[in-house]
Amino acid sequence: MTKAELVDEIAERTGLTKKDVADTVDEFLNAVSRALAAGKHIEIRGFGTFKVKDRKARIARNPRTGDSVPVPPRKVPVFKVSKELKDMVTQG
Repeated sequence: MTKAELVDEIAERTGLTKKDVADTVDEFLNAVSRALAAGKHIEIRGFGTFKVKDRKARIARNPRTGDSVPVPPRKVPVFKVSKELKDMVTQG
């Protein structure tokens, strides 16, 4: 599902205009992005948790040449699904 399809579905179900829904969805995504960039985590009960994890430095291998390449430590955004959402998906 694309963001446009999500906006269409929410607008249809709520009766709000597509513009209002699109603005709200954009603001939600921007708020999540800003919070993650600040190192915060976001917990949405019944849906899941967005947070930032630290990846350690490691040695990788260039598949073309076989040379070892150092990969520096970095932060990566992750999403952990809640038990309720996981159960909903597995039950169909």
